[in-house]
Amino acid sequence: MNAHTEYTPAFSSRLPRVGTTIFTVMSALASATGAVNLGQGFPDFDCDPALLDHVNNAMREGLNQYPPMTGVPLLRERVADKLAALYGRRYDAGGEITITAGATQAILTAVLCCVSPGDEVIVLEPCYDSYAPNVELAGGTVVRVPLTPGSFRPDFARIAAALTPRTRLLIINSPHNPSATVWTRAEMLQLAELLAPTQTLLLSDEVYEHMVFDGAPHISAASIPALASRAFVVSSFGKTYHVTGWKVGYVAAPAALTAEFRKVHQFNVFTVNTPVQHALARHLADPAPYLDLPAFYQRKRDLFLDGLRRTRLKPLQTQGSYFQLVDYSAVSDLPEGEFCLWLTREIGVAAIPVAAFYDSGYEQGLARLCFAKQDGTLLRALDRLQRL
Repeated sequence: MNAHTEYTPAFSSRLPRVGTTIFTVMSALASATGAVNLGQGFPDFDCDPALLDHVNNAMREGLNQYPPMTGVPLLRERVADKLAALYGRRYDAGGEITITAGATQAILTAVLCCVSPGDEVIVLEPCYDSYAPNVELAGGTVVRVPLTPGSFRPDFARIAAALTPRTRLLIINSPHNPSATVWTRAEMLQLAELLAPTQTLLLSDEVYEHMVFDGAPHISAASIPALASRAFVVSSFGKTYHVTGWKVGYVAAPAALTAEFRKVHQFNVFTVNTPVQHALARHLADPAPYLDLPAFYQRKRDLFLDGLRRTRLKPLQTQGSYFQLVDYSAVSDLPEGEFCLWLTREIGVAAIPVAAFYDSGYEQGLARLCFAKQDGTLLRALDRLQRL
């Protein structure tokens, strides 16, 4: 070998078990086959034009340079106001709210700031696919605790059994992806009681907070003082305002946790898109868009459910989020991954296997569909599903 020979040195992968995600596979297959893509969780409709006007205005006003590392002050104040109004806890905008490059970056940063090699982190399966790799990148040990099969309710006996003196962090998600369940106040209070004698921190992933149906409230960790005092509460403007590609979210946490979070955040992304932050701050002045969101998505859920009942798929209860699980046992005995590939290729509707949200690939004969779509998209998918 000489100086002119191309050679890429080998190194050990930080994530040796991670490959192409099922979301990438199914979206590519849907595109290639012309299937209706109900797999990946993003809307196919536009956001409020007023929000776009706010971005354009901010750019034309010259708001295009670095904002503060922690986020535009007005946006942090508006987030603090929203949390106080909805959940009764007044976070300090200066020291307890941080604007992030989406919820996924917020979750990674929260994990990196508090998890050290040898620490354990409890994740409740099925779960969003970034949780475990984030823990592994921090050098922590992932401790997987299953939600109750069938109902997807938290199993507090199993969570209690998993807690040890090495448990640094517990990650919860409500409304839940993929199961669409929503934690009750009683469950959140039970969690607070369970964690009270421990040094365990909480990461509460609440990106679907404004998608809770049938008149039920979203019970934020921010609303339970014993949880809020040990919690990173994460949410997403992308989910709330139908702009997932903007990748802007936030974290609310006590000052001591926020100080550690920001140490990592400043060397991770440093800060977030300036004109979009100003636009979101202006849009947040009116609470109607997020207060109206439950009714907006419940109508879509009900439209989709009504159509699914005319198929051989059995829909499970959807309490929140914009996902619908279906039991396909009356249609096929294929494993979930194979069924979703078949459904995409042969029926023309892309779905995600729930087994993909378990490290073990646990099979329950379930697929996840996303109803954050235009009515026409949903009706087209339902027309195809009725052929089953």
